[in-house]
Amino acid sequence: MKIFLVLTALLSFQIFASDAVVIDVRTPGEFNAGHIETSKNIEWQEIEKIKDSINKNQKIYLYCRSGNRSQKATDILIKIGYNNVENLGSLNEAANFLQMKIIK
Repeated sequence: MKIFLVLTALLSFQIFASDAVVIDVRTPGEFNAGHIETSKNIEWQEIEKIKDSINKNQKIYLYCRSGNRSQKATDILIKIGYNNVENLGSLNEAANFLQMKIIK
């Protein structure tokens, strides 16, 4: 029974994570040096540009080098009405949380 519950939790997390938008808020150079496999690159100063392409109820995960810039981007998105935004911190922390590969 415990194995079934763990597998169910993992599968539901993977489905949930695949429906989310993952945004790397670092510079294009940092992004090109290595990023999470399905992430989009939008520098934190430009994060408001997503308002025309991403629904305000969509789950959004943000990451950067240390979590500082992704927190700034998180704060901006919440301020403009996004309500399902999460700062995952660094690239490695985000990859571990999402269970996704880093592409270099």
